[in-house]
Amino acid sequence: MNNSIVTEFMIMGITQKPELQRVLFFVFLFIYLVAFLGNMLIVIAIIYNTTLHMPMYVLLLALAIVDIICTTSIIPKILETMLTSRKTISYGGCMSQLFFFTWSLGAEMVLFTTMAYDRYVAICFPLRYIAIMNRYMCVALLSIVMAIAVTNSWVHTGLILRLTFCGSNIIDHFFCEIPPLLALSCSPVRINEVMVYVADISLAIGDFILTCISYSFIIVAILRIHTTEGKRKAFSTCSSHLIVVSLYYSPVIYTYIRPASSYTFERDKVVAALYTLVTPTLNPIVYSFRNKDMQAGIRKVFALLKR
Repeated sequence: MNNSIVTEFMIMGITQKPELQRVLFFVFLFIYLVAFLGNMLIVIAIIYNTTLHMPMYVLLLALAIVDIICTTSIIPKILETMLTSRKTISYGGCMSQLFFFTWSLGAEMVLFTTMAYDRYVAICFPLRYIAIMNRYMCVALLSIVMAIAVTNSWVHTGLILRLTFCGSNIIDHFFCEIPPLLALSCSPVRINEVMVYVADISLAIGDFILTCISYSFIIVAILRIHTTEGKRKAFSTCSSHLIVVSLYYSPVIYTYIRPASSYTFERDKVVAALYTLVTPTLNPIVYSFRNKDMQAGIRKVFALLKR
């Protein structure tokens, strides 16, 4: 039940300095275009190339879609607040943004773990890979990802909807995120904080540990490769993936493991930008554009566009 008196929120944004806002507008626009077009290119390449209809690329397709939803739910509103004098977002718009952001947050974390498991099976059990990662397994894994993401999003959004906002309506952030909303609530937020801790421990910390375990087995398998070139390529791939995963999990864990009373925008704005802007932009480069099969698939897309 919505007991809120506040009908709209004012988003403070990145900075109040006009000269910096103009610069940041183009920076955020560039980031959004790179993230959106890069991930959209991956989606089109995988859909239209039957050679990429394999478990690894199906998971990449899902990750690209999640990244598109994540950036689209946040950046266009940021650009609007920078370009116009209108700094507000409706209560319903704020809750919708929160829902889609928390959905993409949960989906991305579980997808990272699923992708690490896929690579574990491919490297540690190459002869059994097709049998293990069959179509039914892919559907089951993606269904689990969706179920966890939707449950996570509904729980947090539903708990926020129960809060009363009767005081300040100024969100000291560049989008509607859980910590700044809890800081504005006139209602007790203990249940919200407990559920945030549960989600952070089970999703962020839990998935990060599972991902690291998968890569530990992968590294052990790589060390058994006899050729130096083979080890170098395998380690290069694993290190790139782990860097992106660490860039994503570390700020998420930092942001959500603390009580709402300790939240400060000045300290947390860069941290939030890492998992909302940087990681969705890096994912296409790290996970796809360095892959020869994906490169071939992307070239086919450009070849079709030239016709």
